[in-house]
Amino acid sequence: MNVAIVGVGLHPFGRFEGVTGLDLGAYAVRQAVRDAGVEWPAVQFAFGGSLAGLLPGSDESVQADQLVNLLGLTGIPFTNVHNGCATAGSTIAMGAALIESGQCDLGVCVGFDRHARGHFNATPEQSGLPHWYGDLGFMITTQFFAMKINRYMHDYGITHDTLAKVAAKNYRNGGLNPNAWRRKPFSEEEILESRMLNYPLTQYMFCSPDEGAAAVVLCRADLAHRYTDHPVYLRAVAMRTRKFGSFEVFAPWLAVERGHSPTVDAAAACFEQAGIAPSDVDVAQLQDSESGAEIMHMSETGLCADGEQEAMIQAGDTEIRGRLPVNTDGGLIANGEPIGASGMRQVHEIVLQLRGEAGERQVPGSPSVGFTQVYGAPGVSCCTLLTT
Repeated sequence: MNVAIVGVGLHPFGRFEGVTGLDLGAYAVRQAVRDAGVEWPAVQFAFGGSLAGLLPGSDESVQADQLVNLLGLTGIPFTNVHNGCATAGSTIAMGAALIESGQCDLGVCVGFDRHARGHFNATPEQSGLPHWYGDLGFMITTQFFAMKINRYMHDYGITHDTLAKVAAKNYRNGGLNPNAWRRKPFSEEEILESRMLNYPLTQYMFCSPDEGAAAVVLCRADLAHRYTDHPVYLRAVAMRTRKFGSFEVFAPWLAVERGHSPTVDAAAACFEQAGIAPSDVDVAQLQDSESGAEIMHMSETGLCADGEQEAMIQAGDTEIRGRLPVNTDGGLIANGEPIGASGMRQVHEIVLQLRGEAGERQVPGSPSVGFTQVYGAPGVSCCTLLTT
């Protein structure tokens, strides 16, 4: 893939009074173009995503292309993207394809959101489900995550203590990240003893909806050194949707013959496209809507085999100084989940890690291969592979 990332920007994640989602997105874009050393008029295209307008209770309904009102009316082709939790990754896939096609040399991809407090409660009709499905409480996502990890724990011997270790690690990493929302560390005991929300997942094992934005500047790889001395190369990006038999968020039934998650297909396609093996990954960012998700995604992406997570996490392999650091910026558990921004936050963190600019949470040993993965309703996943 002939594409490089030459600039990144991020608005801190959390809760912010007196600003709009567009304000957050514009801030992230300005940070990214400044990082690349370019001005907004030099940007040839943009792809952007925000899901707030599709979720009841969010305080605004915006399209990402409205960012031009804040960034400058240059006539740029700006495309709105709505693709669930894969929104940010999809913007990168489309931006990279445009550069690969030879139509453009440099552009911006941005994701942002500003969600209401409390759990997501999407309208059933938006997922092709009848209204009564929501009336009975089946649009609350936490129960689906709990059912998935409950069965996985039974099948592969994952313990409650390991669930707590994942959350404790991510809160601890968030404490090292000045842009994270949750920066207070919790002990494994505090996590296990917090309120049970959906068995086996307690309150402190879940992330929460919040606000934030992130952006990247993409350009032709052979032009990257015009903009930075430390380009990070996008080796692959792959997005996949669910197949028959996979059990996904909002699923109203379960097939007799189980199929695998779309993450399995997206990750396999990403590694094949890049010609890089999972064993080559030095640092990873995985979707951790809750502790169990990070555990299952380790194997679904090929970073380990099913069941190996128990020994790996107990041994500290996924810590910043471990064999395979995961969610070094605190992941969703510490940063929260503004849906349109989460995937871009992951890429932002990997770029900092590969540049050696991640501060107190920097992975030692000059990491050269980074991987990101997001997953969400109604069964979509997107992965990226980045290298120095």
